[in-house]
Amino acid sequence: MSEAAYELAVRLAKTGSPSPGPEARTIVAHVLGVEVSRLITVDGVTPEQQRLINELGERRAAGVPVQHLTGTAYFRHEILSVGPGVFIPRPETEVMVGWALDRLAERDSRVVVELCAGSGAISAAIGSEIGGVRLHAVELDPAAYRYLASNLEDYDADLRLGDMADAFGDLDGTVDLVIANPPYVPETMRPFLPSDVVDHDPSIALFSGPDGLDALRVLVGVAHRLLVPGGLVASEHDESHPDAVVELFTAAGFSDVTPHADLTGRARFVTAVKPLG
Repeated sequence: MSEAAYELAVRLAKTGSPSPGPEARTIVAHVLGVEVSRLITVDGVTPEQQRLINELGERRAAGVPVQHLTGTAYFRHEILSVGPGVFIPRPETEVMVGWALDRLAERDSRVVVELCAGSGAISAAIGSEIGGVRLHAVELDPAAYRYLASNLEDYDADLRLGDMADAFGDLDGTVDLVIANPPYVPETMRPFLPSDVVDHDPSIALFSGPDGLDALRVLVGVAHRLLVPGGLVASEHDESHPDAVVELFTAAGFSDVTPHADLTGRARFVTAVKPLG
């Protein structure tokens, strides 16, 4: 770690940063315009660079997410553009995407719809890691849609701004995989979320009614409408929801409804199959 990164890590640790070392290295590397792995080769920083490091360090200490400071977020093998107005993708979602890639590899047809797409992290990862995919994604919020369009500009993706409830009517019965990280936090949990989440991630991407299931109640119907018989759906949910979400998908007519654990071992996403009959 460079001296500048070490000094910033010490300051961030004193302000309660959960990961002062990695955050400091990310900030300093961003200011210097180098990869984090190259910081060890840096001999020193200029006064202007130190001023910028101090400024970003103060903003991080005030609760601004590191990803907003750098304008980028890492997701699987992707470097995504993010900022105010779009949900920052989390590593936990990478597990669900890994499941989806494994299932798509077993299929000849790979028509994929991402609902509640946000930054487009899921679609970008799928599009870059497996071939023969026809990508479609929808996002309700115009601010987030701008990031979606930017992050998927190099993909031949069908992007739509609108409500998932009535999206992609032209694709009904033709989709092989529907995947989503919808809003799912119960509104009653708002006072208990960390300030760097509730103050900076858009509420529309976080909260979904008193019990957190409003979006999922819509999602199960949309997925059933879009999928081919034998098609797959995968959706994240709150860790308090596995039984309720399994019931939602089962009641909507899905089979093989299966809860899955995330990186921390918590039940955080469900997969299901639209029956053949």
